[in-house]
Amino acid sequence: QVQLVESGGGLVQAGGSLRLSCAASGRTFSSYAMGWFRQAPGKEREFVCAINRSGDNTYYANSVKGRFTISRDNAKNTVYLEMNSLKPEDTAIYYCAADRNLGIPTRQINYDYWGQGTQVTVSS
Repeated sequence: QVQLVESGGGLVQAGGSLRLSCAASGRTFSSYAMGWFRQAPGKEREFVCAINRSGDNTYYANSVKGRFTISRDNAKNTVYLEMNSLKPEDTAIYYCAADRNLGIPTRQINYDYWGQGTQVTVSS
């Protein structure tokens, strides 16, 4: 069992930056690929980015490529999402998720554990 707790969300102006963190419980964090998803009001939850177990491979949705960076610190059981050049359309609840499989999963169905989410609001 893995418990995930996101933090770092908040209100920011367009063009600004935020750094989200996701802390994981347990001693097997490095056994999980990690992903970030988001759900905007009235929309379905969508994939944002993911990182493999060792942290040397990442994948991004086109909508955030070049602006967002995912990273992880396996010694601290934490995955991060650095968000720059934020836009109002980035407003959403951001969730981190953990997947026991190899690779960099992009589908929600692949993920085994989910956090409760953290709100990110970007004002214009």
